Amino acid sequence: MGSKKNVDMSMNDTEVKVVETPTPETKPADKPKVKRTIQKKIRSKKYQAVRAQIDKTRSYDAFSALELVKKLSYSSFVGTITAHLILGEKFVGERADLQFPHSTGKSIKVEIADDKVLKDIEAGKIDFDILLATPDLMPKLAKLAKILGPRGLMPNPKQGTLTAKPAEKKKELESGKITISSERKAPLLHAIIGNTAMETKQLQENLQALLAAFKDKVKGISLAATMSPGIKVEVEN
Repeated sequence: MGSKKNVDMSMNDTEVKVVETPTPETKPADKPKVKRTIQKKIRSKKYQAVRAQIDKTRSYDAFSALELVKKLSYSSFVGTITAHLILGEKFVGERADLQFPHSTGKSIKVEIADDKVLKDIEAGKIDFDILLATPDLMPKLAKLAKILGPRGLMPNPKQGTLTAKPAEKKKELESGKITISSERKAPLLHAIIGNTAMETKQLQENLQALLAAFKDKVKGISLAATMSPGIKVEVEN
């Protein structure tokens, strides 16, 4: 069977509207197939030029890798140097506290929650990197979980940001002590260890501090500046 046609005529019989009502036997028309293609990312000529200077078949010792990162950074500004770690499979969400021996060049603003701060957060005014709070404020903070949670700013005892002594914790954090964690769904960790203007020895010592905090858990390391290729580093067990 096809489809039923209901004919609806106007009063002057000059317009005819045909409405087709599909019957159960009517098969919908096949949708056209969409061809999906994956576009390959095209790197800039500058990137390709510096990438050609790296031996892709080897891993470098930490000092040499850092020297190379600084040399191959092609940004017109001082670039941030980030260490990318691959941890063992069971270390998803792994955390560690550490204090780098040298400033990474990144300042951290720490705020202690009170009624005024909570009102600012509710209004969308967030100008801090870490939020500290006392346990008695949790009922009020819970109402702001949808704002703080996605930003990773919700105070919690595991990170030490929910504490009975927030003033002491603030002093500790502002002195350079931080908590670093791997991704929530993968054993990958990304940490800023300094910038391209720092001495290589200082960068190396910061990297050593990071690796010591995750001792025996690291399976792979690579370093990269804001604008540079990644460089593999030897893993010392």
